[in-house]
Amino acid sequence: MSIYSRRKFLMAAGATTAMTAACGNGIGSNGGPTIDARVDSTRNYLFNTYPGTSDLAAKAHGILWMPLMTKAGFFVGGAYGQGALRVNDITVDYYSATQGSFGLQFGAQQYAHALFFMTEDALSDFRRSAGWSAGADLEYALKDQGGNVSAETLTALDPIIAVVFGQAGLIVGASLAGTKYTRIIP
Repeated sequence: MSIYSRRKFLMAAGATTAMTAACGNGIGSNGGPTIDARVDSTRNYLFNTYPGTSDLAAKAHGILWMPLMTKAGFFVGGAYGQGALRVNDITVDYYSATQGSFGLQFGAQQYAHALFFMTEDALSDFRRSAGWSAGADLEYALKDQGGNVSAETLTALDPIIAVVFGQAGLIVGASLAGTKYTRIIP
């Protein structure tokens, strides 16, 4: 790799980081109570907009709520947000989510997502890890023809189900793949 192309890569990475920071997700300055208030609002929005998700939540052993993820990309992309892990609707830990990507992507977007831990083992593995990356264990619940988010019987047997919702903005190439979740103290 030539110096010129390394320099371009570093400049693009710096610009993407600046764009993501400029979008500001408004979380982190007031600590846990702010995150909890955003999680409550996000949970209520999801359950009211997609009623089938409340049934999914009732079967889950725990849910990681990420109320606001900010993502920006121009070839090099990044995303960041903070949220809370709840067991029996009580916050047990706070997490940050960080994502980096490289490829054909342009734009900026904000969105929310929730990870439903459908087995005790999946929840325990997540909580014991120093930093957990979304990957092969993740199954997505998608909007069906009627606009409802639902998980079929087979999906409900998957260890972790991700629901991405509330997208605002436009970006080509948005996903949770490669997102790293790290426990934080707000």
